[in-house]
Amino acid sequence: MRPKGVEIVTVCLEITGAETARPYIEAAHPEHPSLIDVGHEMDAKFGVVNIPNGVWIDEDGVIVRPAEPASSGAPVATRQTRPPDPNDPRMAKIGELVSTRISVDRDRYSAAIRDWAEKGAASEFALSRDEVIARSHPRPKPVAEAAAHFELAQHLWHAGQREGAIAQFRQAHRLQPDNWTYKRQAWSLVSAEAAGADDGAMARFQQWPKLGHEDEWPFESDWLRDVEKLGPGQYYPQSL
Repeated sequence: MRPKGVEIVTVCLEITGAETARPYIEAAHPEHPSLIDVGHEMDAKFGVVNIPNGVWIDEDGVIVRPAEPASSGAPVATRQTRPPDPNDPRMAKIGELVSTRISVDRDRYSAAIRDWAEKGAASEFALSRDEVIARSHPRPKPVAEAAAHFELAQHLWHAGQREGAIAQFRQAHRLQPDNWTYKRQAWSLVSAEAAGADDGAMARFQQWPKLGHEDEWPFESDWLRDVEKLGPGQYYPQSL
């Protein structure tokens, strides 16, 4: 869509920096800019609370669609996935949740972007400024406080103060429980740390306590328990 004036920019939210994201970016061979957001500025400035999210910005720098679930490519049902490990019932449960509760209409989202590329402001998917504001995430005091705790957690983690960082991560999760990027970042840090260098990348992706080590998990929740509480369509709300 670049000849039609559309530029894709991907942003990785990862406080440990570019080296963690580099293998995934290089494997994708992108032809567009791929940025690293080490401070989760996307959360604070655009209201991103989960990934993948997309924000549409027109040629005048005006937001046309605020942060919302955004995916493209093959539908989830046709994607190749790792077969469940019969010795890991937790993994099997996660696979079940992904297939029954998390739905993404990839074709519809891609078609919407193409419609916008063709029609610009006349596209039915291009929102007015009032609609953008109405759909944007509000920033009440608890959300602002959550951002402060998350920022402090990052500082403490980089400083090697693990317990203090985890306490601040937990405060951020409590104050803004619907911010999955805050949760997934903290979960992935601890998962990768526990796994070590050999399988840290997979643990970072999985983001849940290793089977048999649940009592060592420092957070009040994890991906499996939190998604189990949701109904279909709540993890990635339909917006188009």
